[in-house]
Amino acid sequence: MKRLLYFIIAIVLLSYCKRSEKENDQYVVMLSLDGFRWDYADKVPTPNLDKIAKMGVKAESLKASFPTKTFPNHYSMATGLYPDNHGIVLNSFYDPELNRYYSVMDREAVEDGKFYGGEPIWVTAEKQGITSASYFWVGSEADVQEIHPTYWKKYDHDFPFEQRIDSVIAWLQLPENIRPHLILWYMHEPDKSGHIYGPDSKEMDSVIIYLDSLVGVFIEKLQDIPYANEVNVIITSDHGMGNISNERKVVIEENLNMDWVDIIQGYNPNFVIRANEGYIDSIYLTLKKVPHITTWKSGEVPEKFHYGTNPRTLDIVVVADSSWSVVLNNERQVGNGTHGFDNNNKDMHTIFYAYGPAFKENYVSPSFENVDIYPLITHILELEPAEIDGSLENVKPLIIDY
Repeated sequence: MKRLLYFIIAIVLLSYCKRSEKENDQYVVMLSLDGFRWDYADKVPTPNLDKIAKMGVKAESLKASFPTKTFPNHYSMATGLYPDNHGIVLNSFYDPELNRYYSVMDREAVEDGKFYGGEPIWVTAEKQGITSASYFWVGSEADVQEIHPTYWKKYDHDFPFEQRIDSVIAWLQLPENIRPHLILWYMHEPDKSGHIYGPDSKEMDSVIIYLDSLVGVFIEKLQDIPYANEVNVIITSDHGMGNISNERKVVIEENLNMDWVDIIQGYNPNFVIRANEGYIDSIYLTLKKVPHITTWKSGEVPEKFHYGTNPRTLDIVVVADSSWSVVLNNERQVGNGTHGFDNNNKDMHTIFYAYGPAFKENYVSPSFENVDIYPLITHILELEPAEIDGSLENVKPLIIDY
């Protein structure tokens, strides 16, 4: 009799667990459209993003982390940490502890987990039994904590956007026991066009309309999946874009004795410098006098930037004033748009749209920081978060169960 009772209790508990699991069996699929400034969708018709805003939520803007560059911010979105704390402090930098350089163009470095601090969301998921996938997200090609997403792609800049959509849909159609419940994926536009043509160009308008149409294609294909109503979709980006001109440019080599410099890393409008012994003050005082750039000793960067304490920021941090450029030499023109500026500059802000079972409908959120995305995802997927700089408190008004 006791065995029968225990058997019945076990069946009830198992049934409850399965029912509970099914009720919380949600997915998160997050797309980053690189360099999509917060106001681009207000300039041209974007019916698909507008549709998402009505079905779900839209933020007034998403505030990027400083410096407002691609690799630091994509990894901040993944980890919930500011660049100073996760270590990807620029798109290219020198690590004095490893005595190695990191660059977005260096495949060996990009794929080396030693460069990546913190715990990216796919590592959190995989540790807790959630299958994850990444299509070109920063850090996902590396063995961070010796863990990759279950599915990941080696970066291929020329891989067509339409085929990226098809690959994500294919992942979502895998059998349940091997299907990812977390997918992060990436497109390199409109960033590329923003650099070439500028954020307010007619060419940019065309690119935004095209990207919106791709979002529509993805949503339509997603709706054909039987469990589409369990999928939470997030459309976001890493940073905005500001207008620049070759007429507004500071050349470091024309303003600084380069014999004082041991290492200089970065690209317009951000640089970090390691001084030769005894020359930190000389570099600092010289660059402080140069108009249209801001210079700090690394440990003296204002607290609001959450930057300058990581050894990879070296001795000196330099950033151009908004709409200005700072370059090492005068070998080439700077283009018509860039990013990397003060993240309080609204031009550096980007987008956040989301819909799905976790989100409210037709809700407009105040601006929040991109480090808050990590705790949002962990909440939706019921994961225990790692230690982060972001906070669920900042984004819980978006969520339907609050």
